[in-house]
Amino acid sequence: MLKVLFFARIKEELGCPGLELSWGESLADLDLLQAQLCADGGPRWREVLGGSNVIRAVNQVVVTDNIRLNDGDEIAFFPPVTGG
Repeated sequence: MLKVLFFARIKEELGCPGLELSWGESLADLDLLQAQLCADGGPRWREVLGGSNVIRAVNQVVVTDNIRLNDGDEIAFFPPVTGG
């Protein structure tokens, strides 16, 4: 099982705090998972999650590249961080 969490603006725009998905080869890496979420969720999900500026974390560690996912992983999607 993969636990997928959405935070801040992403959570608000999708109207979804998170999902639990069955892990399998079709969701074997982070890019595949993100593409599947965009495909299954429709145009709004593609718009929100499809941007290159979405921050991704696996097991509470921010990752910038595609990585392999394992059963039991927690994946989080964040909007870009700004500050002042």
